[in-house]
Amino acid sequence: MLENFEFYLFQVLMITMLIMLAKKIQVAYPVLLVLAGLLISFIPGVPPIKIEPELIFILFLPPLLYEAAWSTSWKELWRWRRIIFSFAFVVVFFTALSVAIFANYFIPGFSLALGFLLGGIVSPPDAVSAGAILKFVKVPKRLASILEGESLLNDASSLIIFRFAMIAAATGQFVWQEAAGSFVWMCIGGVGIGLTIAYIFLKMHKILPTDSNTDILLTFIAPFSMYLAAEQLHASGVLAVVSGGLFLSYRSHDFLSSASRIRTVTVWETFVFLLNGIVFMLIGLDLPEIVSGLGDTDIYTAIGYGIAVTGVLVIVRVLAGYAAVITTLIMRNFITVADAQSPGWKTPMIIGWTGMRGVVSLAAALSIPLTLSDGTPFPQRNLILFITFVVILLTLLVQGLTLPILLKKFPLIDRDFVRSEKEIDYEIQNNLAQVAVDKIRSDYAHKIESFPILKDQLEKYEHKLSSSEIIINYTEYRNIYIDILETQRNWLINKNRKELLLDEEIIKKHLRLLDLQEERLNLKS
Repeated sequence: MLENFEFYLFQVLMITMLIMLAKKIQVAYPVLLVLAGLLISFIPGVPPIKIEPELIFILFLPPLLYEAAWSTSWKELWRWRRIIFSFAFVVVFFTALSVAIFANYFIPGFSLALGFLLGGIVSPPDAVSAGAILKFVKVPKRLASILEGESLLNDASSLIIFRFAMIAAATGQFVWQEAAGSFVWMCIGGVGIGLTIAYIFLKMHKILPTDSNTDILLTFIAPFSMYLAAEQLHASGVLAVVSGGLFLSYRSHDFLSSASRIRTVTVWETFVFLLNGIVFMLIGLDLPEIVSGLGDTDIYTAIGYGIAVTGVLVIVRVLAGYAAVITTLIMRNFITVADAQSPGWKTPMIIGWTGMRGVVSLAAALSIPLTLSDGTPFPQRNLILFITFVVILLTLLVQGLTLPILLKKFPLIDRDFVRSEKEIDYEIQNNLAQVAVDKIRSDYAHKIESFPILKDQLEKYEHKLSSSEIIINYTEYRNIYIDILETQRNWLINKNRKELLLDEEIIKKHLRLLDLQEERLNLKS
């Protein structure tokens, strides 16, 4: 590995430059990175790149899922839970079933089990690709929340299908009772193990004498612990990381200091930025190995199969979007739904067009063993791998490049958050100022005259002025001010939990501002 160190260093530099270029030209960076990887792979003398599936599943998947869980709004996830779970589990299953039937009928040598194996591989859309593209265009918060929530769970459901299909393809038999029991354990066990380990880490943060550096290290250890523990017990490592990450994110203000929260976010953003760049570059760089594995299979025929499977995936997802709308319009007569209004024809189409595939699909395909237990070659392994690559490439390039155009041509109206961010900011700033005034007058009225600076601060709050330029000279006043900030922080958290139609991103921004104010106090103490 060290002999290619210069190449790996060059790759990291290329990733950084390409992501900056993507922002400049307003193109989703996964598209540029995959194309760059393809071009680099054709340069003579470039060392061969071999993606190890275990490397993706253990090194890349846990931290990417963990960071995504921390960034996801639990409130929005719960609000849209029905459509999220339907897309993450039901739609993934029907997508895999559709691919299985198509492959069984139209691709020579594909049994139904092999078709399900291919379907389980290509059924989950990639979260990073859709997220990167949605940053360039404005979409309703509900759409972004549904896509984020789906992406947290669909990897788990697809990998479960993949495991069962692998057993059926390798052994030639499939016992439904055993599969059903295994499925239940993988789901319930994965969630239970994730929550248990998350609770242990929460207690470690609280009990141990940690600082911001050790807090960050613990956040890095947590997702790998959840994933490995669940996998060792034959449960879903993906669900373990997602459930544990959501739990710790929801409780982060209970066990992390302001300094730890600020630095953890910064470190994780940089780390995930690098991981995402590497995995998409690797997809392109792995082309020579994938093509060489085709052997006697005609490459044009294989490309045709890949295009056809991509078409099946797109059609099924678009139809699923409209089916979800029809189901909601029917079920609103019997249960309370998140939104009883019809979203129109645009929203299901956009949801259906956001099904870009990514590195999890490629890693799953690469994890298919070369041979069966009796030593014979695993049937259709090379063709499955090539079809997967074509699906990833087509969905990234075609859907990735056209989705922004589609969103601009058919803009969606956000019915939930009708007020501008500036209006909500102004209201929250006034409310926080009022919370601080009430806190000072109720708990520290007797100290106002003792601390002139506290009196000045009270006047600033009363006039809704910024408090960022104050100078802290007294330890006691510093403690009072931190208590005020904590009261404001609790008010924000409670407001977010009580008000369903309040953009959580705005709340997170104000919580971060409070953390920064507290950190300034700590630096001056």
